[in-house]
Amino acid sequence: MRHQKSINHLGRTSTHRKAMLSNMASSLIMHKRISTTIAKAKALRGYVEPLITRAKIDSTHSRRVVFSYLQDKDAVTELFREVSVKVADRPGGYVRILKTGFRLGDNADMCIIELVDYNENLLTVKDSAAKKATRRRKPATKKATEGSETVVAEKAPKAEAKPVEVVEEVVETPVEEETKDNEAETK
Repeated sequence: MRHQKSINHLGRTSTHRKAMLSNMASSLIMHKRISTTIAKAKALRGYVEPLITRAKIDSTHSRRVVFSYLQDKDAVTELFREVSVKVADRPGGYVRILKTGFRLGDNADMCIIELVDYNENLLTVKDSAAKKATRRRKPATKKATEGSETVVAEKAPKAEAKPVEVVEEVVETPVEEETKDNEAETK
């Protein structure tokens, strides 16, 4: 049973695990997307999301606390300059885990963990899906059942269609000279 076992030790000592998560978090912040195993990605999500939340408040204390976790000045600078500005209005859920299949060597479950606001492909797909109109046909009448009776709603009046004028043009096709000569000979 898993009573009170809140963290995945990932088969490592605590110092090794902390160093690994710190390096992975720095790589995620710098590159915006990394590929790893699902177990490591889930552990990393719990490690990096509080840091991103702390980065929303740009103060000396916040920078020092984040630096104590990341141990990388470039990653801290990137986090406070770019990432925190982009996620300022987001209430949480800063990373996304996308499963990619199994690793060839040991068949481990692999995934991509990425910062949500930096995947330009998914952002454009989401915008185009929101603009796409539905292609479903709407029913002409609504049926509501009350007890054993069936009530049919009236149809909404449609706008009257204006008559369309049909204009036909007669186009004369040029007749070849040979056909004219043939007609003259037959007469």
